[in-house]
Amino acid sequence: MIYNDWCGIFLFYSKFYIMSSKPYRLDIDGIRAFSVLSVILFHLGYLKNGYLGVDVFFVISGFLITGIVFDEVVNEKFSILKFYERRLRRIFPLVLFATIISLFIGYVVMLPDDFENLCQSIIASNFSANNILMYVTSSDYWAVKNDFKPLMHTWSLGVEEQFYIVFPFVIFCLSGKFKHLIFPVLIFLALISFFLFLIVSNSAAKFYFIQYRFFELSFGGILSMVLRKYSHINFAKFKGLSFLFLIAICILLFSSFGIKNDLLVILITVFSSLLLFFGSFESDGKSFYSLILTNKVFVFLGKISFSLYIWHQISFAFSRYYIFENFTPLISFILVAVTFFFSTLSYFLVENPFRNRDKITNRGLILTVASTFIVINSFAFYFYTNGGVVRDVPQLGILKDNKKVNANLFGKRDNIHISYNENANRFNSDFLEISKKKVLVMGDSYGRDLINILSESNLISKLDLSYFGIVSRKIFLNPKLKEVNKNLIDRVKAAEIIFIATDVLGAISYNEFNSLCNYYSIDPKKVVYFGLKDFGNSNGIFYSRIKNGEDCNMLRGKLKLGVFDNNEKLKAEWGIKYMDVLSFLIDNNQRVTIFTPDCKFISQDTMHLTRFGAIYLAALLEDEFKKRFNL
Repeated sequence: MIYNDWCGIFLFYSKFYIMSSKPYRLDIDGIRAFSVLSVILFHLGYLKNGYLGVDVFFVISGFLITGIVFDEVVNEKFSILKFYERRLRRIFPLVLFATIISLFIGYVVMLPDDFENLCQSIIASNFSANNILMYVTSSDYWAVKNDFKPLMHTWSLGVEEQFYIVFPFVIFCLSGKFKHLIFPVLIFLALISFFLFLIVSNSAAKFYFIQYRFFELSFGGILSMVLRKYSHINFAKFKGLSFLFLIAICILLFSSFGIKNDLLVILITVFSSLLLFFGSFESDGKSFYSLILTNKVFVFLGKISFSLYIWHQISFAFSRYYIFENFTPLISFILVAVTFFFSTLSYFLVENPFRNRDKITNRGLILTVASTFIVINSFAFYFYTNGGVVRDVPQLGILKDNKKVNANLFGKRDNIHISYNENANRFNSDFLEISKKKVLVMGDSYGRDLINILSESNLISKLDLSYFGIVSRKIFLNPKLKEVNKNLIDRVKAAEIIFIATDVLGAISYNEFNSLCNYYSIDPKKVVYFGLKDFGNSNGIFYSRIKNGEDCNMLRGKLKLGVFDNNEKLKAEWGIKYMDVLSFLIDNNQRVTIFTPDCKFISQDTMHLTRFGAIYLAALLEDEFKKRFNL
């Protein structure tokens, strides 16, 4: 009985959101529920293709918004200001509330570097630009590190909001006497977007940017307009296809046939659009399609799907960061229950009141949203410019009162979290000493780590170090661009030993090494590949454990996915030229050391070394270096 009452309340509160004369479609709530559950299962690690649920959301948004706007244009009631008011009521109150909660939790539990990144994401999310930030800072959406970002998922809101910036202006310009052009123009823009999606090779750009996602929202919108423009055609006789398209979507989500992501996106977009189209005629509630998608549970979940989407990643990310290193099925169930609880609260206490003009007037809406927007972004920007340092963290050698080094504005090199690594650039010069062993390090930020290890070692008095930064792997390995690196040639000739040090993605195979020797006239006998290193997925979980009294020397972390296998592959390829750093850091269970013996973090971001880490590795690898240097 209580459950039925709650569903009745949901239906009552949803009525004001019906913006057109078309009957409210409960099956769309069911599709929303299906989509958000797919995304939740994906982020729990149980559904490989569950991320495609976001694409279904894009199609639903395009279908509904286009239908509403087209009806208003036909009835000469379209107002661009009212359009933005609806979007403002629908999106921003919950996003701002979520970023407030995220900022508070991050302030309490996060390490400075991670809190700085969170503040950056808060600002980007509130400006509907987190898709752009994610592209710049974490182009690989599937990277494990994204699991620890509470606002990672708001990239999709950025895409939608950017669509809402473009779309109403197109409609506004074509309303009135040009309204007959809306349909062909939308088709034209969708085809351009689809063409760009097909021809562009940058997978990260295609994932995050609106120009490559526009066709997904447009396809839903086009079929919504077809329903209205061609209502005289008896499409209802094909309504049975809706169930087939639902099955097709399930197959894409739950099965893996080795289909590339681009094709998956295209198929899920087409199937979702057709599902919405033919589902329009399933109004009797007796078909199998209706029984699945319009049952009370799915309708209930569909109503709160926006809240579910917002809160699930925040819940999962902070839990991974500070509480659970691994999600068991029981932990996953508990986290989903917690997400459901807070989503229900935010639906009734945040979403519904702000959508209701009778409860919150336009003036109240603007004042509340604007003031909250200014306050939350001001705090986030302040913490960001201070490097996220809100307390002393002796395990990283960070002191809150050290204002000079905490200064950070738009990622300057003296940022507290990267300054030590960047300081290795002081060795980017020709060899200076005559009597010392000349050591050349070529690499990226991992190469700078090696420079720091050597400069902190007991061997430094016997070494003349030179660092050459590999800005672009493609340029470095391209013989036609050898002139770009001509200042390297003299150093290569003078060097007695040459180290190559890059991260996993920049790793150089042995075949590439042979070509490299030819490009730069390198003697292969001089070269050593400084191996991969890794320090787990997040420092946060270990920070929480030592705060709770655990012995830092007993703590070990799980290697990032693929690091051990890549290390073994490179070791097999390079043979004796490979300096296997990882073997010095892991135990028999492939668990990696996180802290130095005096309880300092070896790495500040699980990839790059702190000064404590460089000193620790210098001592750990000293005998190996002596062998390589013949000292």
